[in-house]
Amino acid sequence: MQTHRQHELRIPDALTGLRLDAALAQLLPEYSRSRIKAWIVSGQVTVNGAACKPRETVHGGDAIVVDAVIETVVAPRPQAIALDVVFADESIIVVNKPAGLVVHPGAGNPDRTLQNALLHYRPDLAHLPRAGIVHRLDKDTSGLMVVAASVAAHTELVSAMAGRRIVREYEAVCVGALTGGGRVDQPIGRHPVERTRMAVRRDGRAAVTHYRLRQRFRAHSYVGVRLETGRTHQIRVHMAWLRHPLVGDPLYGGRLQIPAGAGADLEAALRSFRRQALHACRLGLSHPDSGEEMIWTAPAPADFAALLEALQQDSAARASG
Repeated sequence: MQTHRQHELRIPDALTGLRLDAALAQLLPEYSRSRIKAWIVSGQVTVNGAACKPRETVHGGDAIVVDAVIETVVAPRPQAIALDVVFADESIIVVNKPAGLVVHPGAGNPDRTLQNALLHYRPDLAHLPRAGIVHRLDKDTSGLMVVAASVAAHTELVSAMAGRRIVREYEAVCVGALTGGGRVDQPIGRHPVERTRMAVRRDGRAAVTHYRLRQRFRAHSYVGVRLETGRTHQIRVHMAWLRHPLVGDPLYGGRLQIPAGAGADLEAALRSFRRQALHACRLGLSHPDSGEEMIWTAPAPADFAALLEALQQDSAARASG
């Protein structure tokens, strides 16, 4: 649902020389600068009767008309969705998210998300941004997440995440036989053409991923991964950039590859694995109240474990054959 509201303004002399978007951000503090910029770009703002660009300067006395179109935001509602709560106290909640569960509502996923489940589990989370969620996992990535349960904890966890003081380790199965581990330091940004994808690009945001080889198979590798940064799709993008995409990744995995001579069990396991083979297995942080160092681990879900077992059995069969 949309609502329309028109603002008629005069630029005060004190704002002469500012960019149009910056001046309007000061005159209309109830709106974000990004929203104001979008209105200017779409022609919903006029200066002295003419459309302008966000970067154009304004002068005292300029007449501004803003045709504000505002999307009505519906607050997420509590929903009785099962949660695997690993730890909970008055300050934090640690959950083991299953694959297939979206973290918070968005386009195409208005409800049945982790945020809806958290609001049912702890109704008092409603007073926190996104019910206390301070980081996310992709829909089809399973594993551990920490959620703030108080304002103070939220502030501390956001700071700890930005300061890279929260340990996040993953396990993954990728295509190709790696010879060892390494470090990827490549910036990530939105793909220039396919807007649902991310990509390594020179003008992207800094992103650092560490990976180590846990077990090598004939045509796949089982790896441990640790994040320094937390960019969207970071592990998936970096492993694909290495030309070792994650098994089952629908965005970055490319065409399904079955190793020559693979047995029926391995072929079936690879064909049936339709999500990225990625699990957040270890989470470590300092408790926001006590400062105590805390670590949690979560075993891989059944589908991931079955894929790994099929790869191990295939490798053993080839070695003994």
